[in-house]
Amino acid sequence: MDNDTLDLRSLAPRVELGRRSFTQAFAMTGLATGFALAVQPIAAQTMITTDTQGLDAGEVKIPVADGTIPAYRAMPASGGPFATILVVSEIFGVHEHIKDVCRRFAKAGYLAVAPELFARQGDPSKYTDIPTLIREVVSRAPDAQVMGDLDATAAWAAASSKGDPARLGITGFCWGGRITWLYAAHQPRLKAGVAWYGRLVGDPTPNQPKHPIDFVEDLKAPVLGLYGGKDQGIPLDTVEMMQEAAKKAGKTVEFVVYPDAPHAFHADYRPSYREGPAKDGWQRCLAWFARYLVA
Repeated sequence: MDNDTLDLRSLAPRVELGRRSFTQAFAMTGLATGFALAVQPIAAQTMITTDTQGLDAGEVKIPVADGTIPAYRAMPASGGPFATILVVSEIFGVHEHIKDVCRRFAKAGYLAVAPELFARQGDPSKYTDIPTLIREVVSRAPDAQVMGDLDATAAWAAASSKGDPARLGITGFCWGGRITWLYAAHQPRLKAGVAWYGRLVGDPTPNQPKHPIDFVEDLKAPVLGLYGGKDQGIPLDTVEMMQEAAKKAGKTVEFVVYPDAPHAFHADYRPSYREGPAKDGWQRCLAWFARYLVA
């Protein structure tokens, strides 16, 4: 076993828990099916569905420090080890859209893994309104816990012999876009990140004490930021602030702002979907990983 694999595995100590203690500690023991209730009805006419032909795809369990969390994994059915991409969900958790994104990466030759990072706090797919979901689940997930779970997911991928520990990337959407920035500052073995419309600034809270703008000098991998010019929740001046800070710190950071795109323009199952920016962003995402992760 090479040093990269050993180093990644050391990040995720295995803790054996009895079934009773596990069910008490975790709100979710399996992934949601279909789409989160808060995003219903689904925009079926624009929704992209990626099949599993030629793939090995399905739910897996990731050992973490205090138990096990569910995740969705997709990769080519043969070959490997593959460059690994951690896929971080929106606030809705690992529902059908995130699973499909994993399959898209697998079709491009990657091992893609999306861990359910809200497994302890609650099942985000069961909430019907976004404010309650944020208050009762999302805001209660500490950044430190999320970083640890992502480390554990990377360690699991390396230990499976299908993930190449020397080629680790991350991408995330909305909430996951913010997490992508944080992980790029956290994990020294990360090779590349792509952040889709992730918040860059904010007020500190006990669970989210800092934000991407606070970690610019700590970035350890090149990051591509894909943002919408009409995003009501992410002012363009914060994007400019982050870009200027990264330039001053000498970091490899690139932003692409689609002038007419709103928040969640890549979410093909929602009215916010914008085909042009979504397709261009996806090609830029693949090119970024090909340049910094695969090369």
